[in-house]
Amino acid sequence: MDKSRYIVKTTDGQQVDLTHAHILRSNNLYPFGQHNYAIYETPEGVYVRALNSGEREIMLTHYELMDEPTARNYSHPYVREDR
Repeated sequence: MDKSRYIVKTTDGQQVDLTHAHILRSNNLYPFGQHNYAIYETPEGVYVRALNSGEREIMLTHYELMDEPTARNYSHPYVREDR
């Protein structure tokens, strides 16, 4: 497998190539946690939401397919809390 590719497995088991995807919005601030997310649009028009389930060592832990209107209007429910 080509290690320069960014291929993810979505929650429904599909593989999506995010190598050339455009990030529509994100919050990838450290320290990592539930505030981390990214909304991707692939060149093929596939929309993916990447989330962090609360993991402090990994920025994004799972990926979900979305429809375009939901992706373009997404508002993330979590914010980073500095401690």
